[in-house]
Amino acid sequence: MGTTLPESLMNSPHKYCPMFDEDELAEIRGARDDWEDETLDPVLDAYGERKDRFATVSNMEVDRLYTPDDVDGFDYDEDLGFPGEEPYTRGVYPTMYRGRTWTMRQFAGFGTAEETNERFHYLIDEGQTGLSTAFDMPSLMGIDSDDPMSLGEVGKEGVAVDTLRDMEILFDGISVDEVSTSFTINPSAPVIYAMYVALADQQGVPREEIRGTLQNDMLKEFIAQKEWVVPPEPSLDLVTDVVEFCAEETPRFHPISISGYHIREAGSTAVQELAFTLADGFAYVEDAMDRGLDVDEFAPTLSFFFNSHNSLFEEIAKFRAARRIYARVMDEWYDAEADASKKLKFHTQTAGQSLTAQQPLNNIVRVTIQALAAVLGGTQSLHTNSYDEALALPSEDAVRVALRTQQIIAEESGAADIADPLGGAFAIEELTNEVEAEAMAYIEEVREMGEGSMRDGVLKGINEGFFQREIQEAAYEYQERVDEGEETVVGVNQYALDDDEEEDIELLHVDEDATRERQLNRLAETKAERDDDAVAAALEALDDAIDTDENTIPYIIDAVKVYATMGEIMQVFETHHGSYQETASIA
Repeated sequence: MGTTLPESLMNSPHKYCPMFDEDELAEIRGARDDWEDETLDPVLDAYGERKDRFATVSNMEVDRLYTPDDVDGFDYDEDLGFPGEEPYTRGVYPTMYRGRTWTMRQFAGFGTAEETNERFHYLIDEGQTGLSTAFDMPSLMGIDSDDPMSLGEVGKEGVAVDTLRDMEILFDGISVDEVSTSFTINPSAPVIYAMYVALADQQGVPREEIRGTLQNDMLKEFIAQKEWVVPPEPSLDLVTDVVEFCAEETPRFHPISISGYHIREAGSTAVQELAFTLADGFAYVEDAMDRGLDVDEFAPTLSFFFNSHNSLFEEIAKFRAARRIYARVMDEWYDAEADASKKLKFHTQTAGQSLTAQQPLNNIVRVTIQALAAVLGGTQSLHTNSYDEALALPSEDAVRVALRTQQIIAEESGAADIADPLGGAFAIEELTNEVEAEAMAYIEEVREMGEGSMRDGVLKGINEGFFQREIQEAAYEYQERVDEGEETVVGVNQYALDDDEEEDIELLHVDEDATRERQLNRLAETKAERDDDAVAAALEALDDAIDTDENTIPYIIDAVKVYATMGEIMQVFETHHGSYQETASIA
Protein backbone atom coordinates (compact mmCIF):
# COMPACT_ATOMS: atom_id res chain seq x y z
CA MET A 1 0.00 0.00 0.00
CA GLY A 2 2.95 2.33 0.53
CA THR A 3 3.46 4.87 3.29
CA THR A 4 2.46 8.07 1.47
CA LEU A 5 -0.18 10.01 3.37
CA PRO A 6 -3.54 9.33 1.67
CA GLU A 7 -5.23 12.41 0.24
CA SER A 8 -8.39 11.69 2.20
CA LEU A 9 -6.41 12.03 5.43
CA MET A 10 -5.43 15.65 4.76
CA ASN A 11 -8.64 16.86 6.40
CA SER A 12 -8.86 14.08 8.97
CA PRO A 13 -9.35 15.19 12.59
CA HIS A 14 -7.07 12.34 13.65
CA LYS A 15 -3.32 11.99 13.45
CA TYR A 16 -1.78 9.84 10.70
CA CYS A 17 -0.68 6.70 12.49
CA PRO A 18 1.27 4.01 10.59
CA MET A 19 1.35 0.72 12.48
CA PHE A 20 5.09 0.06 12.07
CA ASP A 21 8.08 2.14 11.00
CA GLU A 22 10.63 1.00 8.43
CA ASP A 23 13.24 -0.05 10.98
CA GLU A 24 10.77 -2.34 12.72
CA LEU A 25 9.63 -3.81 9.41
CA ALA A 26 13.23 -4.46 8.37
CA GLU A 27 13.82 -6.38 11.60
CA ILE A 28 10.65 -8.41 11.06
CA ARG A 29 11.66 -9.25 7.48
CA GLY A 30 15.02 -10.46 8.69
CA ALA A 31 13.45 -12.51 11.44
CA ARG A 32 11.05 -14.07 8.97
CA ASP A 33 13.92 -15.03 6.65
CA ASP A 34 15.65 -16.70 9.58
CA TRP A 35 12.45 -18.54 10.56
CA GLU A 36 12.00 -19.83 7.02
CA ASP A 37 15.60 -21.06 6.80
CA GLU A 38 15.93 -22.54 10.28
CA THR A 39 12.44 -23.65 11.27
CA LEU A 40 10.13 -23.87 8.27
CA ASP A 41 12.28 -25.37 5.51
CA PRO A 42 13.37 -28.48 7.46
CA VAL A 43 9.73 -29.31 8.19
CA LEU A 44 8.71 -28.72 4.57
CA ASP A 45 11.55 -30.91 3.35
CA ALA A 46 10.56 -33.69 5.72
CA TYR A 47 6.77 -33.57 5.57
CA GLY A 48 5.56 -31.05 2.99
CA GLU A 49 2.05 -29.60 3.25
CA ARG A 50 -1.46 -30.94 2.60
CA LYS A 51 -1.61 -29.41 -0.87
CA ASP A 52 0.37 -27.24 -3.22
CA ARG A 53 -2.02 -24.28 -3.10
CA PHE A 54 -4.34 -22.95 -0.42
CA ALA A 55 -7.26 -20.77 -1.47
CA THR A 56 -10.70 -19.60 -0.36
CA VAL A 57 -14.02 -20.76 -1.81
CA SER A 58 -13.69 -17.81 -4.20
CA ASN A 59 -10.24 -19.07 -5.25
CA MET A 60 -8.38 -16.20 -3.58
CA GLU A 61 -4.97 -17.60 -2.65
CA VAL A 62 -3.98 -17.27 1.00
CA ASP A 63 -0.44 -17.21 2.35
CA ARG A 64 1.01 -19.56 4.92
CA LEU A 65 1.75 -16.75 7.35
CA TYR A 66 1.02 -13.04 7.65
CA THR A 67 3.24 -10.52 9.43
CA PRO A 68 3.36 -6.71 9.78
CA ASP A 69 5.26 -6.67 6.49
CA ASP A 70 2.04 -7.71 4.70
CA VAL A 71 0.34 -4.55 5.89
CA ASP A 72 3.27 -2.22 5.19
CA GLY A 73 1.86 1.28 4.97
CA PHE A 74 -1.30 0.29 6.83
CA ASP A 75 -2.58 3.32 8.70
CA TYR A 76 -4.51 2.68 11.88
CA ASP A 77 -6.75 5.73 11.65
CA GLU A 78 -7.44 5.72 7.92
CA ASP A 79 -7.79 1.98 7.40
CA LEU A 80 -8.98 0.69 10.76
CA GLY A 81 -10.11 3.37 13.19
CA PHE A 82 -12.60 2.72 15.97
CA PRO A 83 -16.08 1.19 16.01
CA GLY A 84 -18.75 3.76 15.25
CA GLU A 85 -16.30 6.10 13.50
CA GLU A 86 -15.22 6.41 9.86
CA PRO A 87 -14.28 4.43 7.90
CA TYR A 88 -16.42 2.00 9.95
CA THR A 89 -14.11 -0.92 9.19
CA ARG A 90 -14.58 -2.06 12.78
CA GLY A 91 -18.35 -1.66 12.84
CA VAL A 92 -21.05 0.97 12.62
CA TYR A 93 -21.77 1.19 16.36
CA PRO A 94 -19.31 2.01 19.17
CA THR A 95 -20.46 -0.84 21.43
CA MET A 96 -21.51 -3.26 18.67
CA TYR A 97 -23.07 -6.38 20.24
CA ARG A 98 -22.23 -5.32 23.79
CA GLY A 99 -25.13 -2.88 23.40
CA ARG A 100 -27.52 -5.39 21.84
CA THR A 101 -27.09 -8.41 19.66
CA TRP A 102 -27.93 -8.53 15.98
CA THR A 103 -31.55 -9.09 14.95
CA MET A 104 -32.15 -12.82 14.69
CA ARG A 105 -34.36 -13.70 11.75
CA GLN A 106 -35.54 -17.01 10.33
CA PHE A 107 -37.06 -17.20 6.87
CA ALA A 108 -40.70 -18.23 7.23
CA GLY A 109 -43.35 -18.65 4.60
CA PHE A 110 -45.18 -21.61 3.13
CA GLY A 111 -48.68 -22.56 2.12
CA THR A 112 -51.35 -20.09 3.08
CA ALA A 113 -51.29 -17.06 5.36
CA GLU A 114 -52.76 -19.13 8.22
CA GLU A 115 -49.90 -21.65 8.18
CA THR A 116 -47.23 -18.97 7.98
CA ASN A 117 -48.88 -16.97 10.76
CA GLU A 118 -48.65 -20.07 12.93
CA ARG A 119 -44.92 -20.37 12.13
CA PHE A 120 -44.44 -16.64 12.90
CA HIS A 121 -45.95 -17.09 16.37
CA TYR A 122 -43.84 -20.21 16.94
CA LEU A 123 -40.62 -18.34 16.07
CA ILE A 124 -41.51 -15.36 18.25
CA ASP A 125 -42.22 -17.71 21.16
CA GLU A 126 -38.82 -19.36 20.60
CA GLY A 127 -37.03 -16.02 20.97
CA GLN A 128 -36.73 -14.75 17.41
CA THR A 129 -36.41 -10.95 17.34
CA GLY A 130 -37.44 -10.24 13.75
CA LEU A 131 -39.65 -11.83 11.11
CA SER A 132 -38.44 -12.70 7.62
CA THR A 133 -41.12 -13.47 5.06
CA ALA A 134 -40.76 -15.80 2.08
CA PHE A 135 -43.33 -15.62 -0.73
CA ASP A 136 -44.41 -18.18 -3.27
CA MET A 137 -43.44 -17.81 -6.92
CA PRO A 138 -46.73 -16.30 -8.15
CA SER A 139 -46.49 -13.58 -5.49
CA LEU A 140 -42.84 -12.97 -6.37
CA MET A 141 -43.73 -12.59 -10.04
CA GLY A 142 -46.72 -10.33 -9.42
CA ILE A 143 -49.46 -12.71 -10.55
CA ASP A 144 -52.48 -14.04 -8.68
CA SER A 145 -53.01 -17.56 -7.41
CA ASP A 146 -55.84 -18.11 -9.90
CA ASP A 147 -53.67 -17.21 -12.89
CA PRO A 148 -53.02 -20.25 -15.13
CA MET A 149 -49.29 -19.56 -14.77
CA SER A 150 -49.60 -20.19 -11.01
CA LEU A 151 -50.64 -23.81 -11.37
CA GLY A 152 -48.38 -26.03 -9.27
CA GLU A 153 -46.69 -23.10 -7.49
CA VAL A 154 -49.29 -21.74 -5.05
CA GLY A 155 -47.81 -21.73 -1.55
CA LYS A 156 -45.04 -24.06 -2.67
CA GLU A 157 -41.83 -22.19 -1.82
CA GLY A 158 -43.32 -19.44 0.31
CA VAL A 159 -46.60 -17.94 1.41
CA ALA A 160 -49.25 -16.97 -1.14
CA VAL A 161 -50.35 -13.32 -0.91
CA ASP A 162 -52.95 -12.10 -3.39
CA THR A 163 -54.72 -9.31 -1.53
CA LEU A 164 -54.65 -7.29 1.67
CA ARG A 165 -56.88 -10.01 3.17
CA ASP A 166 -53.92 -12.41 3.08
CA MET A 167 -51.72 -9.83 4.79
CA GLU A 168 -54.33 -9.35 7.52
CA ILE A 169 -54.29 -13.09 8.25
CA LEU A 170 -50.50 -13.30 7.97
CA PHE A 171 -50.09 -10.83 10.83
CA ASP A 172 -53.10 -11.83 12.88
CA GLY A 173 -52.20 -11.33 16.55
CA ILE A 174 -48.98 -9.53 15.67
CA SER A 175 -48.79 -5.77 16.09
CA VAL A 176 -46.62 -4.29 13.35
CA ASP A 177 -45.12 -1.70 15.72
CA GLU A 178 -43.72 -4.42 17.98
CA VAL A 179 -41.78 -6.44 15.41
CA SER A 180 -39.34 -5.74 12.60
CA THR A 181 -40.39 -7.54 9.44
CA SER A 182 -38.31 -8.34 6.38
CA PHE A 183 -39.98 -9.06 3.04
CA THR A 184 -37.97 -11.02 0.48
CA ILE A 185 -39.73 -9.92 -2.69
CA ASN A 186 -38.72 -7.79 -5.67
CA PRO A 187 -40.83 -7.09 -8.81
CA SER A 188 -44.01 -6.87 -6.75
CA ALA A 189 -42.30 -5.46 -3.65
CA PRO A 190 -44.13 -2.10 -3.86
CA VAL A 191 -47.46 -3.94 -3.60
CA ILE A 192 -46.36 -5.92 -0.52
CA TYR A 193 -45.02 -2.70 1.03
CA ALA A 194 -48.33 -0.97 0.29
CA MET A 195 -50.20 -3.83 1.99
CA TYR A 196 -47.98 -3.52 5.07
CA VAL A 197 -48.58 0.22 5.26
CA ALA A 198 -52.31 -0.38 4.83
CA LEU A 199 -52.17 -3.00 7.60
CA ALA A 200 -50.47 -0.49 9.91
CA ASP A 201 -53.23 2.00 9.12
CA GLN A 202 -55.81 -0.66 10.00
CA GLN A 203 -54.09 -1.43 13.30
CA GLY A 204 -53.85 2.26 14.17
CA VAL A 205 -50.04 2.15 14.14
CA PRO A 206 -48.48 5.46 13.02
CA ARG A 207 -46.62 4.93 9.77
CA GLU A 208 -43.44 6.40 11.23
CA GLU A 209 -43.41 3.57 13.81
CA ILE A 210 -43.35 0.58 11.45
CA ARG A 211 -39.99 -1.14 11.12
CA GLY A 212 -38.67 -3.61 8.64
CA THR A 213 -36.97 -4.11 5.32
CA LEU A 214 -38.21 -4.56 1.80
CA GLN A 215 -35.80 -6.34 -0.52
CA ASN A 216 -37.03 -4.42 -3.58
CA ASP A 217 -33.66 -4.76 -5.36
CA MET A 218 -34.52 -4.93 -9.04
CA LEU A 219 -31.02 -4.38 -10.40
CA LYS A 220 -29.91 -7.58 -8.71
CA GLU A 221 -32.84 -9.38 -10.30
CA PHE A 222 -31.63 -8.56 -13.80
CA ILE A 223 -28.08 -9.51 -12.81
CA ALA A 224 -28.69 -12.76 -10.97
CA GLN A 225 -32.09 -13.92 -9.72
CA LYS A 226 -34.07 -13.30 -12.93
CA GLU A 227 -37.47 -12.27 -11.58
CA TRP A 228 -39.01 -9.22 -13.23
CA VAL A 229 -42.24 -7.82 -14.65
CA VAL A 230 -41.16 -4.70 -16.53
CA PRO A 231 -37.80 -3.69 -18.09
CA PRO A 232 -34.83 -2.38 -16.06
CA GLU A 233 -35.41 1.38 -16.39
CA PRO A 234 -39.08 1.46 -15.26
CA SER A 235 -38.22 -1.13 -12.61
CA LEU A 236 -35.62 1.29 -11.25
CA ASP A 237 -38.18 4.11 -11.29
CA LEU A 238 -40.54 2.02 -9.18
CA VAL A 239 -37.78 1.23 -6.68
CA THR A 240 -37.08 4.94 -6.34
CA ASP A 241 -40.79 5.59 -5.77
CA VAL A 242 -40.54 3.39 -2.68
CA VAL A 243 -37.33 5.11 -1.52
CA GLU A 244 -38.95 8.53 -1.86
CA PHE A 245 -42.17 7.51 -0.11
CA CYS A 246 -40.29 5.75 2.71
CA ALA A 247 -38.17 8.81 3.43
CA GLU A 248 -41.34 10.87 3.86
CA GLU A 249 -43.79 8.44 5.46
CA THR A 250 -42.00 5.44 7.02
CA PRO A 251 -38.51 6.64 8.00
CA ARG A 252 -37.79 3.57 10.18
CA PHE A 253 -38.52 1.18 7.31
CA HIS A 254 -35.74 0.25 4.89
CA PRO A 255 -37.04 0.63 1.30
CA ILE A 256 -34.32 -1.50 -0.31
CA SER A 257 -32.18 -4.37 0.85
CA ILE A 258 -29.47 -4.10 -1.79
CA SER A 259 -28.66 -7.72 -2.21
CA GLY A 260 -25.45 -9.55 -2.93
CA TYR A 261 -26.92 -12.75 -1.55
CA HIS A 262 -28.46 -13.88 -4.82
CA ILE A 263 -25.43 -12.76 -6.80
CA ARG A 264 -23.34 -15.12 -4.67
CA GLU A 265 -25.95 -17.88 -4.89
CA ALA A 266 -25.72 -17.58 -8.69
CA GLY A 267 -22.04 -18.50 -8.46
CA SER A 268 -20.08 -15.28 -8.04
CA THR A 269 -16.93 -14.91 -6.01
CA ALA A 270 -16.92 -12.97 -2.74
CA VAL A 271 -15.28 -10.01 -4.50
CA GLN A 272 -17.88 -10.02 -7.29
CA GLU A 273 -20.67 -10.25 -4.73
CA LEU A 274 -19.33 -7.21 -2.91
CA ALA A 275 -18.49 -5.17 -6.00
CA PHE A 276 -21.72 -5.76 -7.90
CA THR A 277 -23.83 -5.18 -4.79
CA LEU A 278 -22.17 -1.88 -3.99
CA ALA A 279 -22.38 -0.87 -7.67
CA ASP A 280 -26.14 -1.48 -7.51
CA GLY A 281 -26.33 0.49 -4.29
CA PHE A 282 -24.54 3.48 -5.77
CA ALA A 283 -26.84 3.28 -8.81
CA TYR A 284 -29.86 3.56 -6.51
CA VAL A 285 -28.24 6.52 -4.74
CA GLU A 286 -27.72 8.32 -8.05
CA ASP A 287 -31.25 7.59 -9.24
CA ALA A 288 -32.73 9.00 -6.03
CA MET A 289 -30.51 12.06 -6.25
CA ASP A 290 -31.57 12.56 -9.88
CA ARG A 291 -35.16 12.48 -8.58
CA GLY A 292 -34.21 15.52 -6.48
CA LEU A 293 -33.84 13.78 -3.12
CA ASP A 294 -31.12 14.96 -0.76
CA VAL A 295 -28.62 12.17 -0.14
CA ASP A 296 -28.76 12.66 3.62
CA GLU A 297 -32.54 12.39 3.53
CA PHE A 298 -32.73 8.88 2.10
CA ALA A 299 -29.30 7.24 2.39
CA PRO A 300 -29.73 6.38 6.11
CA THR A 301 -32.70 4.18 5.15
CA LEU A 302 -30.74 2.04 2.68
CA SER A 303 -29.66 -1.40 3.81
CA PHE A 304 -27.65 -4.24 2.31
CA PHE A 305 -27.94 -8.01 2.26
CA PHE A 306 -24.91 -10.28 1.97
CA ASN A 307 -24.18 -13.96 1.74
CA SER A 308 -21.88 -15.66 4.23
CA HIS A 309 -20.05 -18.65 2.78
CA ASN A 310 -17.63 -21.24 4.11
CA SER A 311 -14.28 -19.41 3.94
CA LEU A 312 -14.34 -17.83 7.38
CA PHE A 313 -11.61 -15.22 6.98
CA GLU A 314 -12.56 -14.21 3.43
CA GLU A 315 -16.13 -13.53 4.56
CA ILE A 316 -15.02 -11.46 7.55
CA ALA A 317 -12.72 -9.46 5.27
CA LYS A 318 -15.56 -8.93 2.79
CA PHE A 319 -17.86 -7.45 5.40
CA ARG A 320 -15.16 -5.14 6.74
CA ALA A 321 -14.14 -3.99 3.25
CA ALA A 322 -17.79 -3.33 2.40
CA ARG A 323 -18.15 -0.79 5.20
CA ARG A 324 -14.90 0.93 4.31
CA ILE A 325 -15.66 1.25 0.60
CA TYR A 326 -19.20 2.47 1.24
CA ALA A 327 -18.13 5.16 3.72
CA ARG A 328 -15.47 6.54 1.41
CA VAL A 329 -17.58 6.49 -1.75
CA MET A 330 -20.62 8.06 -0.09
CA ASP A 331 -18.35 10.82 1.20
CA GLU A 332 -16.16 11.43 -1.85
CA TRP A 333 -18.57 10.73 -4.74
CA TYR A 334 -21.95 11.77 -3.31
CA ASP A 335 -20.99 14.40 -0.72
CA ALA A 336 -22.89 12.70 2.07
CA GLU A 337 -22.46 14.65 5.29
CA ALA A 338 -24.54 12.78 7.86
CA ASP A 339 -22.74 9.93 9.59
CA ALA A 340 -25.82 7.75 9.09
CA SER A 341 -25.51 8.19 5.31
CA LYS A 342 -22.03 6.66 5.36
CA LYS A 343 -22.74 3.70 7.62
CA LEU A 344 -23.30 0.51 5.66
CA LYS A 345 -25.77 -1.61 7.62
CA PHE A 346 -26.50 -5.10 6.43
CA HIS A 347 -28.39 -8.32 6.91
CA THR A 348 -26.61 -11.61 6.36
CA GLN A 349 -27.92 -15.01 5.37
CA THR A 350 -25.84 -18.14 5.45
CA ALA A 351 -25.08 -19.68 2.06
CA GLY A 352 -27.94 -21.72 0.65
CA GLN A 353 -25.79 -23.02 -2.20
CA SER A 354 -23.37 -24.56 0.30
CA LEU A 355 -26.04 -26.84 1.77
CA THR A 356 -25.91 -30.44 0.64
CA ALA A 357 -28.69 -33.00 0.31
CA GLN A 358 -26.09 -35.63 1.19
CA GLN A 359 -25.51 -36.01 4.95
CA PRO A 360 -27.75 -33.01 5.71
CA LEU A 361 -26.77 -32.82 9.38
CA ASN A 362 -23.33 -31.65 8.19
CA ASN A 363 -25.12 -28.45 7.18
CA ILE A 364 -25.47 -27.51 10.85
CA VAL A 365 -21.69 -27.15 11.02
CA ARG A 366 -21.51 -25.20 7.78
CA VAL A 367 -24.20 -22.81 8.95
CA THR A 368 -22.45 -22.31 12.30
CA ILE A 369 -19.17 -21.34 10.61
CA GLN A 370 -20.97 -19.01 8.22
CA ALA A 371 -22.98 -17.40 11.02
CA LEU A 372 -19.82 -16.90 13.07
CA ALA A 373 -18.19 -15.15 10.10
CA ALA A 374 -21.16 -12.78 9.87
CA VAL A 375 -20.95 -11.98 13.57
CA LEU A 376 -17.18 -11.47 13.54
CA GLY A 377 -17.72 -9.32 10.45
CA GLY A 378 -20.22 -7.08 12.23
CA THR A 379 -23.64 -7.86 10.72
CA GLN A 380 -26.76 -6.07 12.00
CA SER A 381 -29.16 -8.90 11.24
CA LEU A 382 -28.72 -12.60 10.58
CA HIS A 383 -30.66 -15.49 9.11
CA THR A 384 -29.29 -18.98 9.60
CA ASN A 385 -30.40 -21.61 7.09
CA SER A 386 -31.95 -24.85 8.29
CA TYR A 387 -30.06 -28.09 7.75
CA ASP A 388 -32.86 -29.66 5.67
CA GLU A 389 -33.29 -26.85 3.11
CA ALA A 390 -31.52 -28.75 0.34
CA LEU A 391 -34.35 -31.28 0.62
CA ALA A 392 -37.53 -29.37 1.50
CA LEU A 393 -38.98 -26.33 3.20
CA PRO A 394 -37.60 -26.22 6.76
CA SER A 395 -39.23 -28.31 9.44
CA GLU A 396 -39.87 -26.84 12.88
CA ASP A 397 -37.04 -28.91 14.37
CA ALA A 398 -34.59 -27.68 11.74
CA VAL A 399 -35.69 -24.06 12.19
CA ARG A 400 -35.20 -24.37 15.94
CA VAL A 401 -31.66 -25.67 15.51
CA ALA A 402 -30.89 -22.81 13.12
CA LEU A 403 -32.19 -20.25 15.61
CA ARG A 404 -30.39 -21.90 18.53
CA THR A 405 -27.17 -21.66 16.51
CA GLN A 406 -27.45 -17.88 16.59
CA GLN A 407 -28.41 -17.84 20.26
CA ILE A 408 -25.43 -19.99 21.23
CA ILE A 409 -23.06 -17.74 19.28
CA ALA A 410 -24.61 -14.69 20.96
CA GLU A 411 -24.90 -16.00 24.49
CA GLU A 412 -22.25 -18.70 24.93
CA SER A 413 -19.33 -18.23 22.54
CA GLY A 414 -18.11 -14.79 23.60
CA ALA A 415 -17.96 -13.74 19.96
CA ALA A 416 -20.43 -10.93 20.70
CA ASP A 417 -18.44 -9.51 23.60
CA ILE A 418 -15.65 -7.73 21.69
CA ALA A 419 -16.11 -5.21 18.88
CA ASP A 420 -14.25 -6.38 15.76
CA PRO A 421 -12.24 -8.98 17.70
CA LEU A 422 -10.04 -9.84 14.71
CA GLY A 423 -9.23 -6.21 13.88
CA GLY A 424 -5.49 -5.68 13.62
CA ALA A 425 -4.79 -9.32 12.82
CA PHE A 426 -2.29 -9.24 9.97
CA ALA A 427 -4.14 -11.87 7.92
CA ILE A 428 -7.52 -10.21 8.34
CA GLU A 429 -6.23 -6.74 7.52
CA GLU A 430 -4.37 -7.93 4.43
CA LEU A 431 -7.35 -9.91 3.20
CA THR A 432 -9.58 -6.88 3.83
CA ASN A 433 -7.19 -4.75 1.77
CA GLU A 434 -7.13 -7.31 -1.05
CA VAL A 435 -10.92 -7.63 -1.17
CA GLU A 436 -11.29 -3.84 -1.10
CA ALA A 437 -8.80 -3.30 -3.93
CA GLU A 438 -10.31 -5.97 -6.19
CA ALA A 439 -13.88 -4.83 -5.51
CA MET A 440 -13.00 -1.20 -6.21
CA ALA A 441 -11.43 -2.22 -9.52
CA TYR A 442 -14.78 -3.75 -10.55
CA ILE A 443 -16.71 -0.71 -9.30
CA GLU A 444 -14.50 1.67 -11.26
CA GLU A 445 -14.93 -0.50 -14.36
CA VAL A 446 -18.71 -0.27 -14.08
CA ARG A 447 -18.47 3.48 -13.52
CA GLU A 448 -16.38 3.84 -16.67
CA MET A 449 -19.00 1.85 -18.60
CA GLY A 450 -21.47 4.55 -17.58
CA GLU A 451 -19.04 7.36 -18.44
CA GLY A 452 -18.89 8.50 -14.83
CA SER A 453 -22.39 7.37 -13.84
CA MET A 454 -22.84 4.25 -11.73
CA ARG A 455 -26.52 4.20 -12.63
CA ASP A 456 -25.83 4.19 -16.36
CA GLY A 457 -22.95 1.77 -15.93
CA VAL A 458 -25.07 -0.77 -14.09
CA LEU A 459 -27.89 -0.53 -16.64
CA LYS A 460 -25.40 -0.89 -19.49
CA GLY A 461 -23.76 -3.84 -17.75
CA ILE A 462 -27.16 -5.52 -17.42
CA ASN A 463 -28.19 -4.88 -21.02
CA GLU A 464 -24.83 -6.05 -22.39
CA GLY A 465 -24.59 -9.10 -20.13
CA PHE A 466 -21.40 -7.97 -18.36
CA PHE A 467 -22.43 -9.05 -14.87
CA GLN A 468 -23.96 -12.27 -16.08
CA ARG A 469 -20.78 -13.31 -17.92
CA GLU A 470 -18.55 -12.57 -14.94
CA ILE A 471 -20.75 -14.63 -12.61
CA GLN A 472 -21.14 -17.44 -15.15
CA GLU A 473 -17.39 -17.79 -15.53
CA ALA A 474 -16.80 -17.81 -11.76
CA ALA A 475 -19.51 -20.43 -11.24
CA TYR A 476 -18.06 -22.64 -13.97
CA GLU A 477 -14.56 -22.43 -12.54
CA TYR A 478 -15.80 -23.31 -9.05
CA GLN A 479 -17.68 -26.36 -10.30
CA GLU A 480 -14.59 -27.48 -12.21
CA ARG A 481 -12.58 -27.34 -8.98
CA VAL A 482 -15.24 -29.41 -7.20
CA ASP A 483 -15.41 -31.96 -10.01
CA GLU A 484 -11.63 -32.30 -10.05
CA GLY A 485 -11.43 -32.64 -6.25
CA GLU A 486 -9.45 -29.45 -5.83
CA GLU A 487 -12.36 -28.04 -3.78
CA THR A 488 -13.56 -30.39 -1.05
CA VAL A 489 -17.27 -30.68 -0.30
CA VAL A 490 -17.55 -32.98 2.69
CA GLY A 491 -20.08 -35.73 2.09
CA VAL A 492 -20.19 -35.10 -1.65
CA ASN A 493 -16.80 -35.48 -3.30
CA GLN A 494 -15.03 -36.57 -0.09
CA TYR A 495 -16.21 -38.68 2.86
CA ALA A 496 -19.35 -39.74 1.00
CA LEU A 497 -21.72 -42.42 2.23
CA ASP A 498 -23.54 -45.07 0.26
CA ASP A 499 -27.19 -44.33 -0.38
CA ASP A 500 -28.34 -46.86 2.22
CA GLU A 501 -26.14 -45.16 4.85
CA GLU A 502 -27.61 -41.66 4.42
CA GLU A 503 -29.48 -40.15 7.37
CA ASP A 504 -33.25 -40.47 7.28
CA ILE A 505 -34.61 -37.15 8.54
CA GLU A 506 -38.19 -36.04 8.90
CA LEU A 507 -39.15 -33.42 6.30
CA LEU A 508 -41.90 -30.84 6.14
CA HIS A 509 -44.57 -31.72 3.59
CA VAL A 510 -47.05 -29.17 2.28
CA ASP A 511 -50.32 -30.46 0.83
CA GLU A 512 -50.18 -28.57 -2.47
CA ASP A 513 -53.71 -29.40 -3.60
CA ALA A 514 -55.32 -28.38 -0.30
CA THR A 515 -53.19 -25.22 -0.15
CA ARG A 516 -54.19 -24.17 -3.64
CA GLU A 517 -57.88 -24.86 -3.03
CA ARG A 518 -57.85 -22.87 0.23
CA GLN A 519 -56.08 -19.94 -1.40
CA LEU A 520 -58.31 -19.88 -4.48
CA ASN A 521 -61.42 -19.99 -2.31
CA ARG A 522 -60.25 -17.01 -0.27
CA LEU A 523 -59.32 -15.05 -3.38
CA ALA A 524 -62.74 -15.75 -4.92
CA GLU A 525 -64.49 -14.69 -1.71
CA THR A 526 -62.47 -11.49 -1.50
CA LYS A 527 -63.29 -10.60 -5.10
CA ALA A 528 -66.97 -11.33 -4.53
CA GLU A 529 -67.15 -9.15 -1.40
CA ARG A 530 -65.15 -6.12 -2.58
CA ASP A 531 -66.48 -3.01 -4.31
CA ASP A 532 -65.56 -3.55 -7.97
CA ASP A 533 -66.22 0.09 -8.87
CA ALA A 534 -63.78 1.21 -6.17
CA VAL A 535 -61.18 -1.25 -7.48
CA ALA A 536 -61.59 -0.02 -11.05
CA ALA A 537 -61.30 3.62 -9.94
CA ALA A 538 -58.15 2.88 -7.90
CA LEU A 539 -56.48 1.07 -10.79
CA GLU A 540 -57.40 3.90 -13.17
CA ALA A 541 -55.90 6.44 -10.75
CA LEU A 542 -52.70 4.35 -10.63
CA ASP A 543 -52.64 4.27 -14.42
CA ASP A 544 -52.94 8.07 -14.53
CA ALA A 545 -50.15 8.46 -11.97
CA ILE A 546 -47.78 6.44 -14.15
CA ASP A 547 -48.76 8.62 -17.12
CA THR A 548 -47.95 11.82 -15.24
CA ASP A 549 -44.74 10.53 -13.60
CA GLU A 550 -46.16 10.83 -10.10
CA ASN A 551 -44.93 8.70 -7.24
CA THR A 552 -47.06 5.58 -7.56
CA ILE A 553 -46.93 4.31 -3.97
CA PRO A 554 -49.89 6.35 -2.61
CA TYR A 555 -52.00 5.02 -5.47
CA ILE A 556 -50.92 1.43 -4.85
CA ILE A 557 -51.86 1.83 -1.16
CA ASP A 558 -55.29 3.10 -2.21
CA ALA A 559 -55.68 0.11 -4.53
CA VAL A 560 -54.76 -2.52 -1.95
CA LYS A 561 -57.10 -0.93 0.60
CA VAL A 562 -60.05 -1.68 -1.70
CA TYR A 563 -58.67 -5.22 -2.17
CA ALA A 564 -57.29 -4.93 -5.67
CA THR A 565 -55.16 -8.01 -6.25
CA MET A 566 -51.44 -8.29 -6.71
CA GLY A 567 -51.92 -9.34 -10.33
CA GLU A 568 -54.33 -6.52 -11.14
CA ILE A 569 -51.94 -3.89 -9.82
CA MET A 570 -48.83 -5.28 -11.51
CA GLN A 571 -50.71 -5.65 -14.78
CA VAL A 572 -51.15 -1.87 -14.85
CA PHE A 573 -47.37 -1.45 -14.88
CA GLU A 574 -46.84 -4.16 -17.50
CA THR A 575 -49.47 -2.61 -19.76
CA HIS A 576 -47.62 0.70 -19.56
CA HIS A 577 -44.03 -0.47 -19.86
CA GLY A 578 -44.20 -3.81 -21.61
CA SER A 579 -42.32 -6.93 -20.60
CA TYR A 580 -38.60 -7.64 -20.78
CA GLN A 581 -36.64 -10.34 -22.59
CA GLU A 582 -33.05 -10.84 -21.50
CA THR A 583 -30.38 -11.04 -24.20
CA ALA A 584 -28.58 -14.37 -24.02
CA SER A 585 -25.13 -14.09 -22.48
CA ILE A 586 -22.34 -16.39 -23.62
CA ALA A 587 -19.13 -16.45 -21.59
